[in-house]
Amino acid sequence: MHIVADENIPLLDEFLADFGRLTRLPGRLIDHTSVSDADVLLVRSVTKVSAAMLAGTPVRFVGTCTIGTDHLDLPGLAAAGVEVASAPGCNARGVVEYVLSCLLTLSERSATAWQNKMVGIVGVGEVGGRLATTLDALGIETLLCDPPRAERGAEGLVELDELISRCDVISCHVPLTTDGKHATHHLFNEKRLRVLRPGTWLINSSRGPVIDNTALKTVLAQRADLLVALDVWETEPLVDPKLAARCALATPHIAGYSLDGKLRGTAQIYQALCRFLDSPATLTLEQLAPRTGAGEWAMEAGTPADWLLSKALRQVYDVRDDDARLRAMLAAAPSEQASREGFDRLRKDYPLRRECNLLRINTAASEPQVARRLIAAGFVSGGEF
Repeated sequence: MHIVADENIPLLDEFLADFGRLTRLPGRLIDHTSVSDADVLLVRSVTKVSAAMLAGTPVRFVGTCTIGTDHLDLPGLAAAGVEVASAPGCNARGVVEYVLSCLLTLSERSATAWQNKMVGIVGVGEVGGRLATTLDALGIETLLCDPPRAERGAEGLVELDELISRCDVISCHVPLTTDGKHATHHLFNEKRLRVLRPGTWLINSSRGPVIDNTALKTVLAQRADLLVALDVWETEPLVDPKLAARCALATPHIAGYSLDGKLRGTAQIYQALCRFLDSPATLTLEQLAPRTGAGEWAMEAGTPADWLLSKALRQVYDVRDDDARLRAMLAAAPSEQASREGFDRLRKDYPLRRECNLLRINTAASEPQVARRLIAAGFVSGGEF
């Protein structure tokens, strides 16, 4: 069996060496020629896969080690008899931690407490749902918008325009769709961007075209009160440097790029491939995942809960680092092609990033409320040290 895979997928050898020959390629360079003799194709979100791309090849299984599938021609692949598998929820925790880090940073930039904001979550699937659960556990008020779920009878949801009118923070977690009444392409158009509440924080870690980037640049030129954090861009891997300059935070599509999220994605696709081949899944992520980056803290009694939470979140992930790396790349890029290559290089060479549950924080047994707050944010909290 010949497996062609995006070179940025971790643990490929560990999970797949026994299946046959493995070829690694940059995701954007995988094309029809690359898979001409492949049986299995494993990708991430940067590789567009269609029935035409696979026509005449032996490929009968495509796995994407990501939550989203908008880069896959699902109807065409199904009609061609190609099995498709994705990894729902694999990087959801990483995206939640990205949003929490954005909230901390935007709070500092605006000198306002993020815990007192009403947060609107647009899209309540794997990521948005987990974000809502985390914020609720932290005592932060939220409004949820998800028209497809509302249509199916889900309760507790509001219309997008109501959410925009009421929320201080808006975080986008929708798939990219272009057809039908629930299309999300340019969901935030110029009209909606112009009616954002004064001082709104807008965070997009879903897909770039969910926000009309041209309209956003125009609105931000006129409204300095808005603070915007963009992890995804309408023309990526090309980033508009003028738009990035107007954003409070600008990052290279890495919101869910924790090592743990990537590892879960590989494990889920390994299991799906085993099912497709009717072969037993003998390996588990627990067997293969490294412990590098795990740690433990011991906190003295009397440590303020909010201070500890913010320091712990920053210890695990600080969005300012990714913002600085992207801005440095854009400043140094002499051409659009160099900018595209720089964007992909930031993703390929992404530094080690683990998730909150890899940091155990021991607090005083006399302060259970501190432990509860840490656990709500995703940390492991122990007893008295």
